[in-house]
Amino acid sequence: MPGLQSVSKKRPAVSQGGPKSKKQHSENPSSTKFEEGKVQKRSRPVTQPIPANGLSEEDDDEEEDNFEEEEAEDQEIVPDGMIVDGASSRDPNAARESHKVQRVLQEQRRAAKPHSQLLADAKRVWSLARQKSIPSAERQKHVKELMKVTQGKVKDIVLKHDASRIIQTVVKYGGQKERDQVAMELKGHYKALAQSKYSKFLVTKLIRLCPAHRASILLEFQSNVLRLLLHREASAVLADSFELYANAYERSILLRDFYGKEVALFSQTQGSEPEKANARKGFPGVLEGLEGERRNRVLAALKENLTRIFNNSDKGAITHAIVHRALLEYLSAVNDTEDESEREKLRKEIFESCQDVLAEMVHTKDGSRAVRDFIAYGTAKDRKQIIKVIKPHVERMCTDDEAQLVLFTALDVIDDTKLTAKSLVSDITTHALTLINTPQGRRALFYLLVPRSRRHFTPAQIAIIAEIDPIRGKTSKKSAVVREGEIRAAASEGLLKFVEDNGAEAARDTGGSLVVLEIMLCADGDKSSAMQSLLRPLASIYPSEDASKLHPIDLPHTSRMYKSLFQGGHFSHASKSVIRSSSFSPSAFVSAFMSIVGKDLTVSMAGGEGAFIIAEFLQRIREEGSADEKRTVKDWFGEDVVERLKKSETKGRNVLLDKINALL
Repeated sequence: MPGLQSVSKKRPAVSQGGPKSKKQHSENPSSTKFEEGKVQKRSRPVTQPIPANGLSEEDDDEEEDNFEEEEAEDQEIVPDGMIVDGASSRDPNAARESHKVQRVLQEQRRAAKPHSQLLADAKRVWSLARQKSIPSAERQKHVKELMKVTQGKVKDIVLKHDASRIIQTVVKYGGQKERDQVAMELKGHYKALAQSKYSKFLVTKLIRLCPAHRASILLEFQSNVLRLLLHREASAVLADSFELYANAYERSILLRDFYGKEVALFSQTQGSEPEKANARKGFPGVLEGLEGERRNRVLAALKENLTRIFNNSDKGAITHAIVHRALLEYLSAVNDTEDESEREKLRKEIFESCQDVLAEMVHTKDGSRAVRDFIAYGTAKDRKQIIKVIKPHVERMCTDDEAQLVLFTALDVIDDTKLTAKSLVSDITTHALTLINTPQGRRALFYLLVPRSRRHFTPAQIAIIAEIDPIRGKTSKKSAVVREGEIRAAASEGLLKFVEDNGAEAARDTGGSLVVLEIMLCADGDKSSAMQSLLRPLASIYPSEDASKLHPIDLPHTSRMYKSLFQGGHFSHASKSVIRSSSFSPSAFVSAFMSIVGKDLTVSMAGGEGAFIIAEFLQRIREEGSADEKRTVKDWFGEDVVERLKKSETKGRNVLLDKINALL
């Protein structure tokens, strides 16, 4: 590079022979095959976008970059051949000599650091132990050697970036003996480790993989839980511990700091069995025997600590399950307060402190239950505020098991159905095309039409949804039947438009066919356009000439949908009969079928996989068809067609022949 007279500090490009770019994290599931079981992840807040690779920054609990590459990047490397000054232009070896000098200085600086030889030896063994393609026996050999190198020095080196990852490898690939040894060496230092940018991952691993030490590790956080929750690095450690790994007693250790200094002072635990039994009761166990002013002080302390978290929502702690559990415990205690005016006052105060961040809570079981309580007990103004907060996140809430319960409660409780139709229902129906792709999304669509139907909701799900019913009876004036009808009416137009535009394609999917069927049977309004949209695919050549795309009749779930539409409702196993829908006319569907599909295709389907569907079609013609329709269909199934059907081996042939004979 002629003319360059100053030393460049830029790292060279790969093509210049410099260090390679950092290794990207593999998305291959097999990359975690050495982990003991599948690593759990915390539930994701609906307010956070889903990354393209499905992982957040906190999801990677171990960095996989090559240390040697990183160290090379930290050095000021001058590529070979680069002209540094006027003298180097006359001496082509000057840059290379300068590079060697830099290397020597770097080695000297590294050797001057504490435990430099220990780290050098550990890295040598670590580079062998961390390989993913070596046999298990060989890996265990390297891990044991690595443990010998670091034994007794773990707590001295673990706060370093590279050393922390070396110890993580021991914990990740080592046996329980090695893990317990590391946990014992770090005893008394876990609070500091949890606050380190690098060693926090090691703390999480030990909590997950060393259950015998878990309680003692969490006990080291006592009296500092709130501060750690608001700490940038430690917050994730506590959140993972509480939500993913801790048992009831271990969760109580973390929750105790929320209850205030008085409780912490008089309920220090050393892990005895009586203490564990009492701790498992949670906050109700703390309040046992407390009355009057003392109970009020404990409640006030819990509220104060919760408010502290809510006022620092930018720290991220508001999304953690431990905070949601503390809030739900507070609300449960408030509901047990005897004085009604005091109860309303306390509930209103805590609601006002967190009303703007409720969307951050709906993704956990306890957070969802707390928000549902606020909706159920809230005034019309409170409910309007909650709807305003969650409205931007309705689509994400529909696809989350816990968050969607908040939507269901809002639909069940809020009397102002114009508000829910405008703010919730319209957003749900607008995203129907994406919601049909997941079981959770389909449940959200079903709830608009057939809430709590045993056909689409399990008894356990219905029981959870019904938890709010006793409160609804006291705080809502409108009849549940009237409210459901108004919600269904508000959703019908958008859902029928969805069927008209996308119903034929959606019906080819197993879950999508269930949604389309419920929309056709239960939605209110004119369904003629939707019927035509569903029937046009049947007018294609049967059987399909494209083997990769079967005719709708040859898809079992799609053919069942058409059969139910001809029946006009669902078959009830209890009554052994079809329960007709009052919102759907099967006779109109039959008429549209005749005009769109026609004779030739109907006969072809009857001789193929569509025998049962055509049998149901004939049944509907016989019972509800006009005289002209009956006459037309009789001509379709003349003697020649009947003879061909008798000779065929089609499944459902006998049922079809019986229907033809009944019609003739």
